[in-house]
Amino acid sequence: MDIFPVKTTQRNQFVDITSQVQKYVSDTGVESGLLCVFVPHTTAAVTINENADPDVVRDLLGTLEKIVPARWDYRHCEGNSDSHVKSSTFGPSLTVIVENGRLQLGTWQSIYFAEFDGPRNRQYWLKVVGR
Repeated sequence: MDIFPVKTTQRNQFVDITSQVQKYVSDTGVESGLLCVFVPHTTAAVTINENADPDVVRDLLGTLEKIVPARWDYRHCEGNSDSHVKSSTFGPSLTVIVENGRLQLGTWQSIYFAEFDGPRNRQYWLKVVGR
C-alpha cells in the first residue's frame, strides 16, 4: 500500500487524481490486475465520473447540496453532518481493472477524490494486486 496526499481548498470539491493513480500503476510495473483506491476519512470519498465537461462536477455538487443540505436538523454537533452523509453516499473505496499496465477507464471517466469537509490536508491509499 502507498499513501498519497491531497490538499483540498474548499468544503465541497472534487479533485481529479487520475493521472497520479495511473503513474502509480505504471511505476509498479503491474501488467494485469486490480487497483484499490481507499480514502481513510469519514467526510471524504472517492468516485469515478465524467472528466470532459466540468459542468458534470458542478451539477453533482449542486445536486448533493439540494438533497443533503449543509444546514438541517442534524444532531451531530461538529457542524459537518452533511459531509458524513455525502461521503457515505459515495463511499470510501473503489476498484479499477488494470490491463496492459493501464487503468481500464471509459473514454470520459476520471477518478475523483471527493472532499466534503474542506479545506483539509487529506490522503488516499492505493494498492494494486496483479502480475
